[in-house]
Amino acid sequence: MSLKLYFIRHGETVYSQKGGYCGSLDPELTSVGIKMAEQFAAAYHSIPWVAAYVSPMQRTIATAKPLCTAVGLEMQLRDGLKEIAYGKWEGQLPETVNRDFHDEYVRWLTDPGWNAPTEGERGVDIARRSEAVIHEICENYQTGNVLVVSHKATIRIILCNLLGIDVGRFRDRIAMPVGGVSVVELGVHGPLMHALADRSYLEENLCSLPSH
Repeated sequence: MSLKLYFIRHGETVYSQKGGYCGSLDPELTSVGIKMAEQFAAAYHSIPWVAAYVSPMQRTIATAKPLCTAVGLEMQLRDGLKEIAYGKWEGQLPETVNRDFHDEYVRWLTDPGWNAPTEGERGVDIARRSEAVIHEICENYQTGNVLVVSHKATIRIILCNLLGIDVGRFRDRIAMPVGGVSVVELGVHGPLMHALADRSYLEENLCSLPSH
């Protein structure tokens, strides 16, 4: 038996619904986001889980809670799973950022691995802190199923790191809608992806909602 990591991006918030950069901001889930969390728990509760690692934000904790409650898992909160810090761009729409921070915005769009939002984080910094969490998981659990509840950019960066994709291309190579579940098996031949951003567990009307 190998180790399987189940990454889920948190459910809907007002920012994922309407747009706007949300990293260090800490919004709650919307009513739709809560339904997503409940439907995830209903679909995945029968898996024999060994651990749950969760970003310590309201939206990720609320996403993990229904499943953790159902199966009796204690959340292990890790700062390394937090979303990218957007600095002065927090809460702003892309068009506003492009107007007010044009040069930095263009550099970030070109290579977010080595360029940060104004007073924010680079992709390589997120890769470093999130990699420490993945290493901890691998040290503690050689086999079994581990839930990892995190955020859009962070999960994409983790997946790039695991699969050998340039971290600077995380925005161009991997889509990550709210509630998307990605599964990576860590075996003797290295990471093997079984699912990417799967939302088939959701009711059809929830899958069709906009997701930023």
